[in-house]
Amino acid sequence: MSQNFHYGTGRRKNATARTRLYTGSGQITVNNRSIDTYFPRKSLQMIVRQPLVMTKTLDKIDVKVRVSGGGVSGQAEAVRHGISRALLAFDVNLRGVLKRAGFLTRDARAKERKKYGLRAARARYQYSKR
Repeated sequence: MSQNFHYGTGRRKNATARTRLYTGSGQITVNNRSIDTYFPRKSLQMIVRQPLVMTKTLDKIDVKVRVSGGGVSGQAEAVRHGISRALLAFDVNLRGVLKRAGFLTRDARAKERKKYGLRAARARYQYSKR
């Protein structure tokens, strides 16, 4: 891999993905493992590949990702966000396609914190009047 790359950071829930794009043959590496071994579920692999498929750059770009935090689903979506941002740095003309698909917007949904006096974030203890 050459030293010439395009960088993008993606986040989802507690997961953070640092993504680098190189010109290449379409190889995707996550934490020094292939995408098939790191994300064994086909649905997660599809989520990661979505921005590359939509921009028709799947077989032209190698992707190298370091991802940490969160669970597998959050990590996959963080990688998708990071790839989308790096693609934007790679070619500004791809912005319309990525924006319409919603890949450039960070998904701000996260787990709501537990409040004191309650059983969970919103669930209360059972109340008995008598």
